Amino acid sequence: MHTGTAATPSAILDRISLVLDAFDGRESLGLAEVVLRTGLPRSSAHRMLDRLVQLRWLRREGRSYSLGIRLVELGSLAVHQDRIHAASGEHLHHLYRTTGMVVHLAVLDGNDVVYLDKIGGRLVAHVPTRVGGRLRASQTALGKALLAFSGGTGPEDTRIRDLGYAVERNASVHGFGCIAAPIGPIGEATTAVSICGPLTKMVFDSRMISPVQLTAHAIWRSVSVGVRVMPTLQRRNILRALPTAPSVLAEG
Repeated sequence: MHTGTAATPSAILDRISLVLDAFDGRESLGLAEVVLRTGLPRSSAHRMLDRLVQLRWLRREGRSYSLGIRLVELGSLAVHQDRIHAASGEHLHHLYRTTGMVVHLAVLDGNDVVYLDKIGGRLVAHVPTRVGGRLRASQTALGKALLAFSGGTGPEDTRIRDLGYAVERNASVHGFGCIAAPIGPIGEATTAVSICGPLTKMVFDSRMISPVQLTAHAIWRSVSVGVRVMPTLQRRNILRALPTAPSVLAEG
């Protein structure tokens, strides 16, 4: 974040990026907050905000600004044009039906993971993630898996590469745990899939690890060969002792 004394960028694209980035994680901002977050002069920030409203990149309600519908449209296009996301839809739903847990698809962006998809029935409301949202990679199973497969050098990274999956308990959401597997081989995986659920329902063994890994493999193969490949798993023989999707909360 830039302070009021920081040098302001001269390029118009840099200024636009500063203003839009100010809304990261915030639903709405006033002019004073935009000035504080960007370091732009008040008059420049005001002109920029008004122009972005005209372009529908932002919208204005009273004295507050929020992201506009045009950015929603462009963001949706960006997600749907992503090859892995386009190939993953049916696989993610299949994983949800198999495990009954919240399913995430996320991509590594620097030190964060950005969520591309989220599926999970009634459990969704209990997991505070959203499509387009981001979390620190090191705090999530998704991020740990991707950091390890991107060349991480720590002992945990080595272990994750050897196992082919990562887990976390109580890190991002208290009382919940996650299992994640990278989509693609070491050095190529930039996206990962995970399941997340209450620790009272999650089991960290092959009954839940295998479906996640099989789903990641099926998505990667679908992307690589251009053919839809469904993972060969069935709820009745892999997760015999686990609740089906509609009953996860009912039994809690």
